[in-house]
Amino acid sequence: MAAPDSTHSTRRRSPADYFARLPYWLLATLLLGVLLLWNLLADTDYTLIVKAVSKGVGVTLYICLIAYGLSLLVGLIFGLARVSRKRLIFEVATFYVEIIRGVPMLVILFYIAFVGAPGLVELFHWAGRELQGKGLHAVGTPLAEFSIRQLSFSSRAVLALVIGYSAFIAEIFRAGIESVERGQMEAALSLGMSRGQAMWHVILPQAIRRVLPPLGNDFIAMLKDSALVSVLGVQDITQLGRLYATSTFRFFETYNVVAFLYLVMTIGLSLVVRFWEKRNPISKA
Repeated sequence: MAAPDSTHSTRRRSPADYFARLPYWLLATLLLGVLLLWNLLADTDYTLIVKAVSKGVGVTLYICLIAYGLSLLVGLIFGLARVSRKRLIFEVATFYVEIIRGVPMLVILFYIAFVGAPGLVELFHWAGRELQGKGLHAVGTPLAEFSIRQLSFSSRAVLALVIGYSAFIAEIFRAGIESVERGQMEAALSLGMSRGQAMWHVILPQAIRRVLPPLGNDFIAMLKDSALVSVLGVQDITQLGRLYATSTFRFFETYNVVAFLYLVMTIGLSLVVRFWEKRNPISKA
């Protein structure tokens, strides 16, 4: 047998080889990013805009991380309910998922901010009065005196994102659970496990591993949709950019910076998700 060609097997790849393997869309994006970054560093106007708008990056990430963490929890609960054999639980979860998925995110934001939040405060007042009537003043008084002003618009935005995205995440978990072969559930039951134990210890770990890429894509989608919270006056990237643009009339430069900041975050996360998919092909099963 002929020996393998050592010139090809041992040759180290140069940086040019790595760039040649990059997709054209990514190369074009990198070129655009370099041009924008050059303007940000060289132009005084862009520098001022970055200082004004970048303060909203922390707010954007804070809202997204809190909202997405809660969305995962609520989505997992409703995802499990969507595969439940108990009809009442299944129907309630299906009603929630179908209704929420059919309403635009912006409408959910307005509804929660101006309808749901006042209704929640009224519920607090009712619960507080009931607790006060039973002598539990330490708990009832703060609830009875809770004001709508104590519920910030950032909190309302987080609640709206949780409600909106938990419905989509519930469907991701449902699909992941149903993608696991039914024989594994039957095998776990034959070993003496209850259905709940089999779901928790056998089915769910495999399902979660398979749905990690779509969950990552949902986080990217939430990061983009978080720009909608600016309509509530939350000081995120979009809101600060809008305020700066209207005060200086530099709309072109300001929204270039806003778009650049979002692109850096979303494309970076997209590449992480793609890398994870390639390293864990079982998630595509």
